[in-house]
Amino acid sequence: MYDLIIIGGGPSGINVAISARRAGLNYLIIEKGVIANSLFHFPVNMTFFSTSLKLEIQRTPFISHLDKPTRAEALEYYRRLVQHFDLQIKLYEEVSEMDKRTDGGYRVRTNRGSYDTHHVVVATGFYDTPRLLGIPGEDLPKVLHYYDDPHAYIGQRVLVVGAANSACDAALECWRKGAEVTMAVRGGEINDRVKYWIKPDIENRIREGSIQAYFNTTIQAIRPDEVDLLTPGGPVTLPNDFVLAMTGYEPNYALFERLGLPIEPTDACKPVFNPDTLETNLPGVYMAGVACAGRQTSKLFIENTRDHGDIIVEGITQRTVAAQ
Repeated sequence: MYDLIIIGGGPSGINVAISARRAGLNYLIIEKGVIANSLFHFPVNMTFFSTSLKLEIQRTPFISHLDKPTRAEALEYYRRLVQHFDLQIKLYEEVSEMDKRTDGGYRVRTNRGSYDTHHVVVATGFYDTPRLLGIPGEDLPKVLHYYDDPHAYIGQRVLVVGAANSACDAALECWRKGAEVTMAVRGGEINDRVKYWIKPDIENRIREGSIQAYFNTTIQAIRPDEVDLLTPGGPVTLPNDFVLAMTGYEPNYALFERLGLPIEPTDACKPVFNPDTLETNLPGVYMAGVACAGRQTSKLFIENTRDHGDIIVEGITQRTVAAQ
């Protein structure tokens, strides 16, 4: 019987686990992929917008070569945290559902077994679930919602969907490595929140014609060798080899439903929880990290959720003491 099961082995889950370890709780992290699975699937050449200081957790220094760390440096940092604190974690194990026990605790079921616990923390982030376009052909192998490395697109006709950081990074890197890049942007301009050193770069490439961009445009259909766009000037069909749909991500609502976590009936679709304690309406079940923001993925980050571990563990220990 665990004191605490933590679902998710990213920065938030690691943060909660270190707090639990320091408090002497019997805990376990269950992660469906690798340590910091979402960061692992970021583009290989990515540089964070935040400084390494803001990505630190549990008062443990994060040293990077430059002010803004790379993906590789972040993976090294979180991996070292797991090793240094000897955190108890099961990798490549996916949580499927959760049942209430008669003693007030929970049984967490995975693809490999089940675990009994008094408390549960859901720290699943949002990067694992892309927002789909919902159009014909989106299930074709050439349509990708994650961008990794531009090498795969040398000499290819690539359509990048979106105008935020991920889309602009992908468009520029692919173009510089020799891809023929076109962008389809739902709005009328590049997103204002694009990194300050990327925004003028992508706008200049569009202005000079190196990258063609269709603004106020939606994709209507995707076929093996073409894509159909609806532009302000009418329908346009483009020859195409790959579609990089950088349309954003959202929490794993299917998992929330299986766990029995209610969602606010608003556009934000945030999980229902007490903002002071982070406890949901299921007694002893807590939310942690960026998943707390629902679809408002620009509201919460590592840097402004670093206190979640201490808040949750303090609530658990106070409840345990009161019950004794």
